[in-house]
Amino acid sequence: MRLTYGAVQRKGTLDYLIERLTERPLGRLQAPVRAGLRLGLYELLYASGAPDRAVVADAVELVKRSGGGSAAAATGLVNAVLRRAAVAGPQLLAELGCTTAEEAALMHSHPLWVARLWFDQLGATDARALMAADNEPAEVALRVNTLRTDVETLQAALPAHAHRDERLAEALVLDGPFDARASAPWRDGWFVAQARGAMLVSHVLDPQAGERVLDLCAAPGGKTSHIAALMRGEGEVVAIERSPRRAEELKCTLARLGVQNVTVELADARLERRAVGAKSKFDRVLVDPPCSGLGTLQGNPDLRWRITPERVEELVSEQRLILGSAAAAVRPGGLLVYSTCTISPSENECTVDAFLHSNHDFRLEDLGVHWPDLCMDRAGGQAAEHELAPKLLLTLPHRDRTTGFFIARLRRE
Repeated sequence: MRLTYGAVQRKGTLDYLIERLTERPLGRLQAPVRAGLRLGLYELLYASGAPDRAVVADAVELVKRSGGGSAAAATGLVNAVLRRAAVAGPQLLAELGCTTAEEAALMHSHPLWVARLWFDQLGATDARALMAADNEPAEVALRVNTLRTDVETLQAALPAHAHRDERLAEALVLDGPFDARASAPWRDGWFVAQARGAMLVSHVLDPQAGERVLDLCAAPGGKTSHIAALMRGEGEVVAIERSPRRAEELKCTLARLGVQNVTVELADARLERRAVGAKSKFDRVLVDPPCSGLGTLQGNPDLRWRITPERVEELVSEQRLILGSAAAAVRPGGLLVYSTCTISPSENECTVDAFLHSNHDFRLEDLGVHWPDLCMDRAGGQAAEHELAPKLLLTLPHRDRTTGFFIARLRRE
């Protein structure tokens, strides 16, 4: 898994090295040759353990099995390039700079537009550290399902060592490998695999027993089930999902976890809910819409190569529609929490700013009072300078060792 994720994450740097070592454009190489070279180069230059000769032999064998074109020529090329890389590769990597966004994008294998975005938003130092962290394995964190068990019981039942989190009482961070879905505790609904940044969202929402809570864009259900657990199973949670398949998966997750106070509705979160009777409004509403996911690049290795600035613009339009429809569902005095798993100003602070300018009956609550170490103004660059920054939360993978999450909490007057 590490080799697979690493070869995809480092594709930008690896392709640069391949062109240097082969002295030909990447497009002139057959797909199996490109794949074999990327995998071999990654293992030679970024992994450790296997001898160089074994890495070369494995890559050659993989290309040979893949077929296509002249097998002898393909395997000969891969063999020669990787042998050369074992000697010259480290020096080629050492020559890469990291001063500018352009240099950092190549060294840390990120699209140039992302590197420029983060250099502007976070400043050069944090941007470089964030991109470096994106190429490391993501944390494996478990959220204990307090409807079924407690932290101590689950911790004792795990075959891998795990440590607790001082901020999140129900979080366990694994220090070793663990096949979660093959374990008895998973089948018994004792836990959900969930990043600590995602757990923080439900704590900011702070649902109370007996309240009515609306969770928009609810699947796959990590936050939905967390909300139900924080409410001790008392009260009502309405979970909205527009995909029939994902809605069924959400129901299965809730059943495994023993959650009984959640109603799953198949609906489009972009559309305002029709008022039905006196109980048409909610005490708390969570908006966790589709986003670019730039805070999750550790665990989604191919995402950086798929997301585009044009797609971000499309997502911003969708996010603002969902946030607008959610506002109508909040009762006077109620809370609206907006969160994304991205590090992108247009999707985060700019969207909140635009919402406040068009919804004068909402005010932004100051999350810095409760989580000062996670405030956006601790970031560098333009993020720290935004007027709303002290009241907003932003977790960063390189600083907080978890998924990048943006969170804002608004109260309806």
